[in-house]
Amino acid sequence: MDYETITPEDFGRSLRGIGLNLLVRDVRAHVAFLETVFQMGAHRVSEDFAIMAYGDQLFQLHSDGTYHANPLQGLLPENPPRGAGLEIRLYETDPDAAVMRAEAAGATILQSPTNKPHGLREAYILCADGYAWVPSCPVSEPNKG
Repeated sequence: MDYETITPEDFGRSLRGIGLNLLVRDVRAHVAFLETVFQMGAHRVSEDFAIMAYGDQLFQLHSDGTYHANPLQGLLPENPPRGAGLEIRLYETDPDAAVMRAEAAGATILQSPTNKPHGLREAYILCADGYAWVPSCPVSEPNKG
């Protein structure tokens, strides 16, 4: 599927499984953040919309204006953060490298890379829209012997 030329109707009809739409104040700035920090791919980037690719998984960014008739619009806080309570977990992203890129991009590091008891090394990075991005990867098992 060519994400650069597909019509909105055909794209919508192609979606399956679970979907993630993030409502953001500035689509282009959020795209730049995701490309820089997490090395994601972006398609159909405009002031109002972008298709984001993380590996073979897709999600969408929408500007506030695109939600004018959406029931969520009235729930948006006037002041950030917007995404409180939401963790967006990126299970195939090196948290150490992502934190270095996030710091250079001016993002807020809520938690530095840490090995967790559930077998993952992860960090918490807060973007300008208040979403918690959690890059993580498996912790290597110690040598058994």
